[in-house]
Amino acid sequence: MLIKPSKLQRGDRIATVSPSWGGAGESEFRPRYEQGVKRLEEVFGLEVVAMPNSLKGADYLYRNPQARAEDLMTAFRDNSIKAIIANIGGSDSIRLLPYIDFDVIRDHPKIFMGYSDITISHLFCYRAGLSSFYGPAVLTDFAENVEMHDYTVKSIQRTLFSSESIGEIEQAKEWTSEFLEWTVEENAKQRRKMQPNREVELLQGSGTVRGRLLGGCIEVLEFAKGTELWPEKKYWENSILFFETSEEKPHPSSIIYWLRNYAAQGILQKANGMIFAKPKDESFYEEYKDAILQVMEEYGLQDLPILYNLDFGHTEPKFILPYGALAEIDCEKKKFSIVESGVS
Repeated sequence: MLIKPSKLQRGDRIATVSPSWGGAGESEFRPRYEQGVKRLEEVFGLEVVAMPNSLKGADYLYRNPQARAEDLMTAFRDNSIKAIIANIGGSDSIRLLPYIDFDVIRDHPKIFMGYSDITISHLFCYRAGLSSFYGPAVLTDFAENVEMHDYTVKSIQRTLFSSESIGEIEQAKEWTSEFLEWTVEENAKQRRKMQPNREVELLQGSGTVRGRLLGGCIEVLEFAKGTELWPEKKYWENSILFFETSEEKPHPSSIIYWLRNYAAQGILQKANGMIFAKPKDESFYEEYKDAILQVMEEYGLQDLPILYNLDFGHTEPKFILPYGALAEIDCEKKKFSIVESGVS
C-alpha cells in the first residue's frame, strides 16, 4: 500500500515546480503561469510559492536537470508546503533520476500532481512509496482561457480537498484539445471551442473488476522500462492499468509494440483491467482501439476488461487518478469508479 498524503485545505501553501520543460520561466509564457497561479489562489484559496529554479527558463533547466531535481527535493523537504504541482510536462525528466533522494519523498509525504512527462516524477513517488496524482498542470488546466472548466475544478475539490471516497467518475459532457497560441494576448480572452463528448466505450470484458491504479503517459513510460523506476512485478498484480497518449500522437503501430512489451513482461496477464484516455484531437481514435484489441487477441487476453475514451489525457477538462488507489470497472454499465479516497 502506498502512503496517502494529507488532504488540502484553503490557506495551505503549495509549490510549483518545473521537473520537465522550463517554459513557465520564459517571458512570453510568464503571463500564462501567473494566470495559473491566480486560479490556484482565487478558486482554491491556496498560497502559491515557486521553487527557486522553476522559473529560470527553458534553456537553463534543459542544461541543468539537477536544478529541477533540487526543486523537487526542496519542495518535499519543506514541511510548510502541503502540495506540489508541476507547471507543465515536456520530454526529458528521466534525466532527473540520478539526483532524486527517494528517502526525502518517503519521509515527507504530500500531494504531487501533473501529467504527460510528469509520469516520470510520479514514478519517483511510486518508488518512494507515496501515492501521487495524475492530473492537471499549472500552464494548462489551471491557466485555461477565461476560466477553469467546472469539471476539472470539481475533480480537484473531490480528489485533493476531501478524504471521502472519490466514487464514480462521470464522463465530461464536452471536451477540447484546440490550441490557441499562448503568446497572443487576445487569445487569453477567447474560450476554446468545446465539442460534445462521446460516451465511455467498452472494448472488451464483462462483469465488475477492481484493482489498484498504475500507469501514465504511454510514451513516457517507455523511458522508465529497464530502470530502477520500473515497478516490481508484485505491483502490477491485480492492477488497473491507465494509459494516455501525448500531443505527439504516436502511430497506432507504436501502441501495438508497446503493449506487446507489457504482455511479454507478463504485466497485462497480471492486470485486472485497463482504461485508455481520449487521444488528443481524437487522432487515431478508431485505430488505437484496433491496436489494443489486436494485442489482446495475440496474447489470449480477450476477457480483460478495457474501457476507452476517458477524460484523463491530453484533452480538457480532465479528472484525476491517484496512483495505487483502488478503482473499479463495471463493464455492464461502462462505468469507472475510484472506490476510496485519494488523500487522508
